[in-house]
Amino acid sequence: MAHYLVIVESPTKVKTIRKFLNSNYTIMASAGHVRDLPKSQMGFDPDNDYEPKYITIRGKGDILAALRKEVKRADKVYLATDPDREGEAISWHLISALNLDPKKTYRITFNEITKSAVREALKHPRQIDMDMVNAQQTRRILDRMVGYRISPLLWNKIKRGLSAGRVQSVALRIIADREAEINEFVPEEYWTLEAELRQEGAKKSILAQLGYIGTQKVSLKDAETTQQITDALEGADFTVTSVRRTQRQRKAPLPFTTSTLQQEASRVLNFGTQKTMRIAQQLYEGVDIKGEGTVGLITYLRTDSTRISDEANAAAAGYIRSAYGDRYLGAAAGSAAGESASANGTSGARIQDAHEAIRPSDIRRTPAALKNELSRDQFRLYELIWKRFAGSRMAPAEYENLQVRITAEADREYVFTAGGARVLFEGYQVVYQDPDSDKDGKMGVLDQLEEGGKLVCGNILPQQHFTQPPAHFTEASLVHTLEEKGIGRPSTYAPTISTLLARHYITKEARSLYVTELGEAVNTIMKTSFPEIDDVGFTANMESLLDLVAEGQMEWKSIVRNFYPDLDREVKAAEESLGKVRIADEETDILCDKCGRRMVIKYGPHGKFLACPGFPECHNTMPYYEKAGVRCPECGGEVVIRRSRKGRKFFGCENPECSFISWSRPSEERCPKCGSWMAERGTKLVCQNKVCGYSMNKQKKSESV
Repeated sequence: MAHYLVIVESPTKVKTIRKFLNSNYTIMASAGHVRDLPKSQMGFDPDNDYEPKYITIRGKGDILAALRKEVKRADKVYLATDPDREGEAISWHLISALNLDPKKTYRITFNEITKSAVREALKHPRQIDMDMVNAQQTRRILDRMVGYRISPLLWNKIKRGLSAGRVQSVALRIIADREAEINEFVPEEYWTLEAELRQEGAKKSILAQLGYIGTQKVSLKDAETTQQITDALEGADFTVTSVRRTQRQRKAPLPFTTSTLQQEASRVLNFGTQKTMRIAQQLYEGVDIKGEGTVGLITYLRTDSTRISDEANAAAAGYIRSAYGDRYLGAAAGSAAGESASANGTSGARIQDAHEAIRPSDIRRTPAALKNELSRDQFRLYELIWKRFAGSRMAPAEYENLQVRITAEADREYVFTAGGARVLFEGYQVVYQDPDSDKDGKMGVLDQLEEGGKLVCGNILPQQHFTQPPAHFTEASLVHTLEEKGIGRPSTYAPTISTLLARHYITKEARSLYVTELGEAVNTIMKTSFPEIDDVGFTANMESLLDLVAEGQMEWKSIVRNFYPDLDREVKAAEESLGKVRIADEETDILCDKCGRRMVIKYGPHGKFLACPGFPECHNTMPYYEKAGVRCPECGGEVVIRRSRKGRKFFGCENPECSFISWSRPSEERCPKCGSWMAERGTKLVCQNKVCGYSMNKQKKSESV
């Protein structure tokens, strides 16, 4: 009998796929990559047209020996690694490492690990796609160039153990730029004015907000103007001048891509990007289901496509019809049902298509049916993916919107507005709730208002506000920004963020990301000495070039030929021009309380600290507090720069009995308007009394507009 060998990456996949194929097939795992560039050197030769040098990864000898033994027995070898560039490269390396015969070696891919997908892939094998392999090689070599040339520079100028990366350095800059924007933000005061209105004799009231004075849109900048309007409205007659009803639809969301899954898992489940990808990998490779064995529950998790196969569309249409009825069926799923008959004869190209959205491999496996089979985190992520996919195949939600304009006649015409909405047909929201769906309030009393109706004013409610700075990045919003700017690809988002956190370039508090002192030092060097590599546009353009390589429209070595000489020149210039960033071993006047030596400033993962220079004889360490050069606005003590447990900088009083702290550098200037203390925000001094909001120029000390 013929004997076939199928090689995948993961041992879990072996368990999942084994039960789909008969005894003629042996399934084995490579456990990821088997060859890579050597760690001890660059791994390519600039003098030999950048030809890469690959070696067997340490620890893979036994795996390769077992695979070679099985290759000798096999009539055909199927390389079934992941359906992306990385998977294509692994298959290509396996051909070399195992010395496979091209005549009996075939490449197959499947977007989901199901019986039908695996068997269909075996019917449509192909050769290795060298364009995809070359795109992966290019990315790997570019990353090696940046990492191996710039990282030693950081070791020399800052401290050992640091790293630079083509994508991570740009991500760090994006976070640092946002941090600078927040620090320099000067809040601006504005006011809103609401009227509490009710119909004559009614108990319930509505709140309507002042929108226009005459035909001019209102903009209230200060308390005086707001109070003048409040006084003018006293005793005014309020009349409903317009009641407008409209209907609108909210379309179903698209199914998940890698980026949107990471963002939604962060928002809904509070999962970090790395955790999301780890659990999604488990669901993709297979989970033990009672009575079925190991089952792959979702499709491939690294994708930027929202395409859904005809078969999956048809299955979703059937499920929605039976569970909810025809009215809930969306146009996309409904049309797919008619096309699915011809899908069985799909060409090999369609079967091999890796670009499909993340979805359940079988929509009939509902979250409720699997709840007892999955861990808590697996269940929560699977439920999110299942609901998003099911919702994406369903009809839009339908709403009735109500917009009411109410006019108050006083010295001028003051126009107030109020609005509400009601759900006419819940559509996809019977399954999946949008992040913004809770913004649709109920109509309530508004529904009873008619044009020309008179309203009684109970209270005029002025409220002071201040504009808010941009929000700190979260993992989810950083992923969104990286995707929006074309930085990296689905497979790179989670590793990039994890590297920045592991290197202590950034820290995470609650969900927000902050740049550490170490991150600031690295970012400054990258911006100063490597402006092109650290440029968002340049990095995004590089991703586009990699796409052209994958599509066969660009020769891969032309990219590295153009990139490396400039990088080499910039590194050599930086080695000459950059001074050492002194963030360690500075002597202080503080004496070691154990041996009497002068303590020195050292730098650890979380920032500066004091250490005894007598190490290893003396192991004494103490916290280091750098003086900010200002007096405490509460007790007059010295303000020092501290670090939170995770490395975020803040300002506090050195007096342990004083509770003063501030995220912004305090100033000894007092607010001329209310007498409160002020803090630096970029070029401004801003009063820290939230009710006041006064600001002045730091240099000229003149009131800002």
